[in-house]
Amino acid sequence: MAALGISATAGAMLLRGQGSSGPLPQLGALPDFTFTRHDGQPFGSAQLRGKPFVANFIFTRCPTICPEFTRKMVGVQKATASFGAGLQLVSFSVDPKYDTPERLAEYGERHGADFSRWSFLTGDYEQLKETIVQGFKVSMGREPGAPEDDLLSIFHGTHFVLVDDAGQIRGYYDSADSDSTDRLIRDTQRLAKTGH
Repeated sequence: MAALGISATAGAMLLRGQGSSGPLPQLGALPDFTFTRHDGQPFGSAQLRGKPFVANFIFTRCPTICPEFTRKMVGVQKATASFGAGLQLVSFSVDPKYDTPERLAEYGERHGADFSRWSFLTGDYEQLKETIVQGFKVSMGREPGAPEDDLLSIFHGTHFVLVDDAGQIRGYYDSADSDSTDRLIRDTQRLAKTGH
């Protein structure tokens, strides 16, 4: 599971929750967090309260998986457009020292982000790592001693995380698996319509 970017505990809960016709599993509550949005404004739990959201984890100078991960989030944006701002999308930078709000805004514009519902967040590295690793249960970090410009030393999980309007994690979805991303769309639509 470590290679997949989610913890063993979250992975076990994820597998138990798959394929059920009942409510989506509750996989843990997120801690409160506040970071800086791409427009320079504070953004976090307070702004998301009462709205389900889909999270992912990227960095703007990523040379490998992030462009495709972001394109998949664009697909989520298109598939859920009818829910408007009532369903949020949130991309957390795992390279916050480089990813200023201005760089995140440019990245979002380049990928066609609807900023009324898609936020790109940066902030203090240690606080981001605490939220992503301890809160979302998704891996993040960089190889010890690697130079700042060694982009391949930066690592992060590639699962989407679905969170409900009360801050409860309801699902993990492998962005590299088309069946998993299709399930994300279905579960997101269901959560936005029914709350469970």
